[in-house]
Amino acid sequence: MQTQLADFIKDTHQGREAEQILRACVHCGFCNATCPTYQLLGDELDGPRGRIYLMKQMLEGHTPTGKTLSHLDRCLSCRNCETTCPSGVRYGRLVEIGREVIEQQVQRSLSERLLRGALRRFLRSPLFGVSLALGRLARPVLPASLRRRVPESRPAPRRPGRQHARRMLLLEGCVQPALSPDINASAARVLDRLGIELVSVPAAGCCGAIDQHLGAFEAARAQIRRNIDAWWPQVQAGAEAIVMTASGCGAQVKDYGALLADDPAYAEKAAHIAALTRDLSQVLAEADLSGFRVSRRRIAFHPPCTLQHGQKLRGVVEGILTRLGFELLPVADSHLCCGSAGTYSILQGDIAGRLREDKLHKLQANGPELIATANIGCQTHLASGSDVPVVHWITLLDPPAN
Repeated sequence: MQTQLADFIKDTHQGREAEQILRACVHCGFCNATCPTYQLLGDELDGPRGRIYLMKQMLEGHTPTGKTLSHLDRCLSCRNCETTCPSGVRYGRLVEIGREVIEQQVQRSLSERLLRGALRRFLRSPLFGVSLALGRLARPVLPASLRRRVPESRPAPRRPGRQHARRMLLLEGCVQPALSPDINASAARVLDRLGIELVSVPAAGCCGAIDQHLGAFEAARAQIRRNIDAWWPQVQAGAEAIVMTASGCGAQVKDYGALLADDPAYAEKAAHIAALTRDLSQVLAEADLSGFRVSRRRIAFHPPCTLQHGQKLRGVVEGILTRLGFELLPVADSHLCCGSAGTYSILQGDIAGRLREDKLHKLQANGPELIATANIGCQTHLASGSDVPVVHWITLLDPPAN
């Protein structure tokens, strides 16, 4: 695709990156076949090819409108199109560039700005955990429609206290410790059995995805720098990896190198942190799991988009669970998004709800005992509409968590 970028961006790092991505696109339209919003809405501008045209026009100097903003907002950033694309177009990176540009050129309504600002602060604050605890206390008396929106409490088993020669860092996350504290506890317990110590660094906070998804790009980059500063002493001391139990966080941290590529003070460190980052499944895929004994159960596995499309780790968790003796049931259209997509399920509730309904229908089609996944957002979103329990896959390897 030929393009002539406008002066305001053509000589910047983002401009050069965007031009390279745009030129790779041959506008074949294969991407639309696997785009959830295009399949639901049937609008060319709500598919990757149409959004690429809109971003191209904007980056060439045409003034974007509120409609342009709406079409970009409706993108899930699932990156299914990247898996499908025969030309290797890095759509996910392009849409992040496009969103940053349009946030500077189109002003959102006051109500939108207030909602997005409130979400950014609330989801990362102690108030989120307090509010969730109060909601759980009131859960028995809530109407069924509201009760489903309040996740049940999942107590965390005791974490190990042993030290090991092998040490890896763990990102605790921002909402996961309140929503499902059993996940990180089980990860620590499982790795402890494999002779690996998981070390949490309190100064490392949110991975930066919440700010980025809500249009606060400078705040996201500032958070990324804080995380790098927090982890760096441990990395220098010999930590061999940074482990992610939420695939959404993993996809974000693995992009740190790209997100700070034009920052001379942090580019090299960011690239190194990204290279050290591993999804929990990557660690276990290389491990000897012969000592684990689990109950054979019928599992429907939902691979999060951030795992299979963002990190290109399709089939890794499934391989681990199969190796351990679980019966993994076939799930139709497992490549499609469940509709969670971070804060998308709050901001685009109708689309997210329709995607969840379709996903649950396919996950439950063969009568699973449990639905397992690898991302806290997907887990919470699916559980809010499911009669079948939805868990993180690592808890299946840790009997006290189940």
